Amino acid sequence: MNETRRVLIAADKFKGSLTAVQVAERVTAGLRRVVPDLAVEALPVADGGDGTVDAAVAAGFERREVRVAGPLGEEVTAAFALRDGTAVVEMAEASGLQRLPAGVFAPLTASTYGSGELLRAALDAGARTIVFGVGGSATTDGGAGMLSALGARFLTEAGEPVSPGGGGLAGLARADLSGLDPRLSSVELVLASDVDNPLTGPKGAPAVYGPQKGAAPDDVETLDAALAHFAKVLEAEVGPRAAEYAASPGAGAAGGIGYGALLLGARFRAGIEVMLDVLGFAPALERASLVITGEGSLDEQTLHGKAPAGVAAAARAAGRPVVVVCGRLALPEDALSRAGISAAYPLTSVEPDVARCIADAGPILEQVAARIAETHLS
Repeated sequence: MNETRRVLIAADKFKGSLTAVQVAERVTAGLRRVVPDLAVEALPVADGGDGTVDAAVAAGFERREVRVAGPLGEEVTAAFALRDGTAVVEMAEASGLQRLPAGVFAPLTASTYGSGELLRAALDAGARTIVFGVGGSATTDGGAGMLSALGARFLTEAGEPVSPGGGGLAGLARADLSGLDPRLSSVELVLASDVDNPLTGPKGAPAVYGPQKGAAPDDVETLDAALAHFAKVLEAEVGPRAAEYAASPGAGAAGGIGYGALLLGARFRAGIEVMLDVLGFAPALERASLVITGEGSLDEQTLHGKAPAGVAAAARAAGRPVVVVCGRLALPEDALSRAGISAAYPLTSVEPDVARCIADAGPILEQVAARIAETHLS
C-alpha cells in the first residue's frame, strides 16, 4: 500500500442509530483493524437538518447553549455553534420534531418562536454571518413565530397577537415588521436547506411535509390556506416581494420557516454545500486520497441535496474516489455511478436483519469499514 494514503471520513448521521461523530469513530476503528497505521481525518457533516450544530462543534466550533421556547411554548435548552464571527444555528434545536413529547403532534399550533430566539442569541454573541440550517421541524407556521421573536408583530382584527402556529395565521389582519431587530440588516444570513419547495400549493410545505408532522388532510388544507393568507397580508407590509418569496425555492423548507428567513434577507443555498464550506471540507479533501461518506438510508432522496451526494459531487470534481457506508441501500449501481460514488457498503450486506442493523449499527459498521479497507486500501 502507498504510505501516503489518507482517508477522509465525511459522513452524516445514521438517523436513530449513530451520530455523525460516532459513524466516523466506528469507520476509523474498522479501517484500522486492517491497516493499523492508516492516516484518517474525520469531518462529520450535515445538510442543515438535525445534527448540523453537532457537526460544526466536531469541526472546532464552540458550542453555546441558551434557554428558548420549544414548539409548544415550553422552555428547552437549545444549542448553536460559533467560530470567528460565524454562527451555525439549527432550527430543529428549538422547533424540531424531537422537541415534542413521544407520539404528540401539533400541526396547527407548533411555533418557531424558539428558532427566532436562537437567532437572537447568535446576534447577541456577535455573529456577523449566520448559517441557518432548517429541517426536521415540528412546525408549519411560515416562520411567523421566528419573526415574532425577532420583533415582528402579527395582529388580529381586534389588535391582539394571533395565536401560535400556522393555524392561527388564518386570523391575521395586519403585519408589522418595523420592530425587527436592526442587527439583522448588518449580518449575512444564509438559509441552508436540502429542500427547494415553495411555501404553498401542491408542492408547498403543508401538502408535502404536513402529514409527517401529524397533519390530517383537513389540517393540510387549513394550513395551506393560512400560509397563503399570511403571504397576502405581508404584501401590504413589504410589497410584491412577499409573493415572490412565497414562490421561491426554499420558502417551504421546515414548515415555511424558509419563507420567514427570505423575508429577513436570507440567501438560499443547498444545505450540504454551505456546511462543506463552513466545516473546511475543501482543504481536507485536498489532503485525502479516498473519501468515505454516508448516511442511514441511501435512496432516491439522497440524490436530491443530501450530504452524501454533496460530498460525492465535491470529491468527484477534485478527482478523489468516493465510497459510501449506509444502513440500507436502495439505489441501483448506475445511479451511484452517476452521483460519483464508486461503491456502496450497506450494513445489510453484513447483517440482513434490518432491526439488528439499527440496534447494533456500531459494531456492524466496523465490520463494513474493515471490508472497505481490504478492498480499497490493502
